[in-house]
Amino acid sequence: MDARTGLITVPPGRVTLSDRRTQRSWNVDLAPYQLASCPVTREQYEGVAGDRRPAHNVSWLDAVRHCNDLSKREGLNPAYELDGEEAAWDRTADGYRLPTEAEWEHACRAGTDGPRYGPLDEIAWHRGNSGERPHRVGELQPNAFGLYDLLGNVWEWCWDVYDAEVYGSYRVLRGGGWFDEHWSCRASVRRRSHPTLRIDDVGFRLARSISR
Repeated sequence: MDARTGLITVPPGRVTLSDRRTQRSWNVDLAPYQLASCPVTREQYEGVAGDRRPAHNVSWLDAVRHCNDLSKREGLNPAYELDGEEAAWDRTADGYRLPTEAEWEHACRAGTDGPRYGPLDEIAWHRGNSGERPHRVGELQPNAFGLYDLLGNVWEWCWDVYDAEVYGSYRVLRGGGWFDEHWSCRASVRRRSHPTLRIDDVGFRLARSISR
């Protein structure tokens, strides 16, 4: 793990994604990449000293702007070129970015093939144990890759468009949140939202590509 950023190198692998509307499934092969061990916290995002709860009420556009701002502060090449509400991803850039949907699910599963990487109450804050509020990141058990809170606490933005034919520019959310019932906190569950909307149980996690 990169101690300065909290990024963990995720090994390569293959993940199968599916679209419930079209009943289509497809395989995605992934090269190694880096993913933050925890969601971005309020301390990191808003400067609230000592507040280790996940940042929430964050739109997709807020998240990609934060990725670029952090990259610039650390002397990295920003991953995104922004034009109003549009964003283009420069895949050669070494800066921070959002994970793709395939990267998120591969990281969440961490070699497992069931709906979760452990017993739900041991790994995730959900409606049954959260008191209907967010909790400090990293308090529950990580998965085999050393990643915390991939399920529960906050939904996490991914780079991908959800279903352009039906939902236009809506982006993918993964993982379930503190207000969700147990069936939403599964590795395969998908949700969507408009990239400009801020929702109280939605946050994000940083990723970076590994230079080849």
